[in-house]
Amino acid sequence: MAGLLRWQFDLTWALCEYHLERLADDDLIRVPAPLHWTVHRGPDGSWTPDFPADGDAEPDPPPAPTGAWIAWHLLWWWGTALDELSGAPRRDRSEVAYPGTADGVVAALRELAASWTAALDGADLDRPVTFPWPAGHTAGHLIAWANAELMKNVAELGRERVVRGAGG
Repeated sequence: MAGLLRWQFDLTWALCEYHLERLADDDLIRVPAPLHWTVHRGPDGSWTPDFPADGDAEPDPPPAPTGAWIAWHLLWWWGTALDELSGAPRRDRSEVAYPGTADGVVAALRELAASWTAALDGADLDRPVTFPWPAGHTAGHLIAWANAELMKNVAELGRERVVRGAGG
């Protein structure tokens, strides 16, 4: 099972690299719809992502995310999954900084991918985990979920890149 999960990650990461090599700042800042989530730069230069006022409840209808929000969200959930997989204290989303540029996003994601790969190589797939679920799942479930979530986020970032390239 470990080999299959690693193969799935490597396949997904190859698609991610395809888009990361072509990612531009404009892919991150395009506003896709009037109802959207993005990241906002504060007076101190830090970035704050939009998020539900009441915590984790999904809004209805859901806002369309900008590429910047997708990138921040990817850094947050994947970093938190890495914390869970490696046994580190889970980071709070307020601790996850948006890099501010496409180059910064690419560097941060590549660094996270390297750490994730190292964690995969030593993972006990049967160890119980509590992220992203409250209980009843294993590290193997976490890795399978992370691979699927990564594929989804990569496709979303890739779409932003494709829309820009098509003149959108």
